[in-house]
Amino acid sequence: MAIVPEIVAGRAGEVLPGRLPSRLTDSHGRIITDLRVSITDRCNYKCVYCRTGQVGAQYAELTTEEYLRLIRNFVSLGIEKVRLTGGEPLLRRDLPHMVQELASWHTPSGQPLDIAITTNGHLLEDLAAPLKAAGLSRVTVSMDAAGDSAQATFERITRVPGSYPAVVRGIRAAQAAGFERVKINCVLLRGFNDDQIEAFAHFARRENVIVRFIEFMPLEEDRLWSPAMIVPLREIVERIGRVYPLRPLTPNAPSETARRYGFTDGIGEIGIIAPVTQAFCGACSRIRLTSDGKIRTCLFSHQEHDLYGLMRQGATDENLREFILQAADKKEARHHIGEPGFLKPSRSMVHIGG
Repeated sequence: MAIVPEIVAGRAGEVLPGRLPSRLTDSHGRIITDLRVSITDRCNYKCVYCRTGQVGAQYAELTTEEYLRLIRNFVSLGIEKVRLTGGEPLLRRDLPHMVQELASWHTPSGQPLDIAITTNGHLLEDLAAPLKAAGLSRVTVSMDAAGDSAQATFERITRVPGSYPAVVRGIRAAQAAGFERVKINCVLLRGFNDDQIEAFAHFARRENVIVRFIEFMPLEEDRLWSPAMIVPLREIVERIGRVYPLRPLTPNAPSETARRYGFTDGIGEIGIIAPVTQAFCGACSRIRLTSDGKIRTCLFSHQEHDLYGLMRQGATDENLREFILQAADKKEARHHIGEPGFLKPSRSMVHIGG
């Protein structure tokens, strides 16, 4: 791995005088620019594709100051986008403070750090405006049913009564707070909510949001995943096309995970994230930090790198950056879902972070 000289980042993310910045790269030549940080593994939902519904999360999370120090070292190595996830990140009372601090940082190239969040939206109605004021750039809401008959399906998936109206109010509150083009992530499971595809097309147009369908991946606690439960990209496009004609859109970036489609009349957009049937590993620019401070170089990694443990032992920032560089260098070339001998990761999505 070629490493150019390091930088040192100040407390507010500013680059101090010194050596040139490194770029976080892996042994396959991919530049890592996106960091996903799970800031809690607590969640107020028990979605069937993530949780068992019986066993609680481990409640492993760090202090805000600890997360900020770890994130700051990633940013000093060229991370441009930070997405806060969970669990459910809105359960952290100090979230606006964390966002405000991150929003004051700049990348080594001098650009403001892009700060996004993925939430189930249940608490977003009250927090959208404070988060916007704190400097949050973008909001993605996980939502697995839409339309007039959505509530029963939604509650069957989340296993929380009254959850659907709360999420819709949260989405509208985010728009009212000034978040443009709110994204909606829908995990499709055949036999659970695959009847919602056309309803989501209507929802995208009516609510002026970007709906992204995500293939069901083997990351749930119940271990119920099977290939038969996947709703593939081609089926989604064909079904929506019968209701509203679609046209492919140009990707925003080479590493973008979603195949983008616009409606031919120009109203609305959908995306399809197909990591199982249309894997995009070759352009992956992501690295993850779990809620307990471990680096995961892929959702399906079987190896973790304990960055927080190193920090607890008294490591300097230089030590932490070198550890991050070494972990990124070991990033897997691709996942092996569906291949003989594939093993699901030991952690479920609630512990890894979405």
